[in-house]
Amino acid sequence: MPDKHGIMAARYAEKSGVWGLPGWAHFGDLDRQPDDTSDAVEADLAVMGADLLLAVVGQLATGTAQEEPQDEAQVTYAPRLTKEEGLIDWTESALQIHNRVRGLYPWPHAYTFLNGARLILLRSAVRTGEEHASAARPGTILAVSSEAIHVATGDGELAIIEVQPEGRRGMRVHDFLLGHRLAFGETFSNS
Repeated sequence: MPDKHGIMAARYAEKSGVWGLPGWAHFGDLDRQPDDTSDAVEADLAVMGADLLLAVVGQLATGTAQEEPQDEAQVTYAPRLTKEEGLIDWTESALQIHNRVRGLYPWPHAYTFLNGARLILLRSAVRTGEEHASAARPGTILAVSSEAIHVATGDGELAIIEVQPEGRRGMRVHDFLLGHRLAFGETFSNS
């Protein structure tokens, strides 16, 4: 697979937050927003791919198409995403976890465990400022509001905005908290 080409490579890039690196110019200018998820990227790439296909077919029809050999030294492999890749490692930075949430939406999803139950994270934000600054262990709930659950990470704080409890539909944190009491000091885990 050519370096940084294709949907799977795009999803890995979104998961790891590497948009804007050299090589993405092959897709043109992808104007990504900090909270875009991989489904939005895929939709943009589908439109760009259709436009490119029409242009290439037109060039083939007129005999003006120019082949460009692939540089074998630039070939990479983007394996199929697995459900296990969604497990959140709270020792990662808030930005890395946020990118995992964005990049693995709508599948396989980023997830964690709370009191032994799987909880999918659908939307998050990197928290800035010192409001809840803490030396708490990664995965520890720092604050709970109707808007977000604030969690300590290996570097920074993540605000969880939308979740999907196991076997339930996705919901905003406000709705989740109507049926779940969370308190400062509880922790998310990886099992």
